[in-house]
Amino acid sequence: MRRIRISTSLAATLVIAVVLALGSTGTSAGQSAPTGENAVLYWSGVAEGAIGAGRPPANSTVLAGMVHGAMYDAVAAIEGGLEPFATGVSAPPDASADAAVAQAARDVLVARVPGQAAAAQTAYDAYMAAIPAGPAKDAGKAVGAVAAAGMLAMRLGDRFDDVVPYVQPPPGPGVFEPIAATPPVDVKLGRVRPFTLESQSEYRPDPPYGLTSKRYGRDVVEVQELGRAGTAGPRTSGQTETVRFFTDQTFVQYSRAMRALVNARGLDLRESARLLGYTWVATADTMIACWEAKYHYSFWRPNHAIQRADTDGNPATSPEPGWLPLVTGNHPEYPAGHACFTGAVTESLRSYFGTKHVQLSVTSTVVGSTRVYERLDELVEDVENARVWGGVHFRTTMTETAKHFPRIVRDIGKRYFLKD
Repeated sequence: MRRIRISTSLAATLVIAVVLALGSTGTSAGQSAPTGENAVLYWSGVAEGAIGAGRPPANSTVLAGMVHGAMYDAVAAIEGGLEPFATGVSAPPDASADAAVAQAARDVLVARVPGQAAAAQTAYDAYMAAIPAGPAKDAGKAVGAVAAAGMLAMRLGDRFDDVVPYVQPPPGPGVFEPIAATPPVDVKLGRVRPFTLESQSEYRPDPPYGLTSKRYGRDVVEVQELGRAGTAGPRTSGQTETVRFFTDQTFVQYSRAMRALVNARGLDLRESARLLGYTWVATADTMIACWEAKYHYSFWRPNHAIQRADTDGNPATSPEPGWLPLVTGNHPEYPAGHACFTGAVTESLRSYFGTKHVQLSVTSTVVGSTRVYERLDELVEDVENARVWGGVHFRTTMTETAKHFPRIVRDIGKRYFLKD
């Protein structure tokens, strides 16, 4: 990835020159945000609402990576002690970090989430009104604008806004076919330019297992028994509750959890920016790689696998033409999107804190409850079970995805979002 080195735009240069000449009478870099939570957390919440509104979870991560990456560069410029991600920005030390974060987040949201531009602007106006006027505020705004401009320049032509029509591979045993009247979800995502990877296919996993394998036969039988729609089967009410818990919008669900964790841990502005920037950029690249592999292999979902089991050549499977899953997923089965997403978030936390023993509270608005995980692998296990019990995925797909894709997060953590 090529970093952009920008000192400031002409206007920003003039503002910072005034700050250096006259000194600051406004907000200092260390002053807390007007809302009572630090600026990164507040604007992460604004981004969550803007990005998650009516958008699929997987591609939400790309926009989240842009916003949090820009906020990170703004904080790095003023607070110091961090290597820049997309943009190295020169800034006076007394520039307002709160104003910088707000400007960076606002500019990226307005540019890349235009449908939510009015909401982002309203949040920005209210937030900025609470920061005292003065050279420090002006300088912070200039720094944030440059950080956002650098991120937007880095992402120019990234193909995120492309319209990519779905092309159905020749149907047959093992081949995914859409299961709804609408096109499959996020066909474009696997073609979006990653933030840090050399290519979308750099981490492509091995192909899914063969239809005649013993593992495949066992997996089909398990999903057929536990993942069917309705209540006529061995799935317990507790298992059904777990399935429903994880039908929340995944980006919004995990964003809430991440912000609550950062707040509970009392991370300062710099560390909030570092953890959230790392998490969302790494998760975005993971989801791009995951979706590239999905549409490359185009492996069928359990519904067609079970309905058409007489075509798979496996003696362990039995067709059930009327079988339907409890939860429907309209994109290829392998690798598993929920496992990619959960693995990226949990691996970011494990890498940042240096341990899997990280307490994480995850809330589901679907069932109206919160689950508190003492270890990150407990969340991974819950998600694995939820997708099998919901009839969305095969067990082996969940376990293999959870093993493979966290490599991306670890590799990104070795090169980016580092302390200098």
